[in-house]
Amino acid sequence: MGNRKTYSEEFKLEALRLESNGRPVAQMERELGLSYGLLRNWRKRYQISLQEDKPVRSEGEQLQAKLRRLQQENAILRQGQGILKKAVQIFS
Repeated sequence: MGNRKTYSEEFKLEALRLESNGRPVAQMERELGLSYGLLRNWRKRYQISLQEDKPVRSEGEQLQAKLRRLQQENAILRQGQGILKKAVQIFS
């Protein structure tokens, strides 16, 4: 049940490069020992920039990362606000 494999970024990118050579996706997944649909998920996640040959985050992932960052920042600001409220109560 807890046998979830993790693959390195290099492995994922190499698999996507091989897949883009025109070989059938199902055959590639079988040969690499991947579960059905994993290459398709990776393709969605990494939009390969042909000019730079580097992974680029999809727009959805960029938005999720920004949301997480803003939520963390908001939590820090709320803590600071709570501390200031307590300080006002003490000195009042």
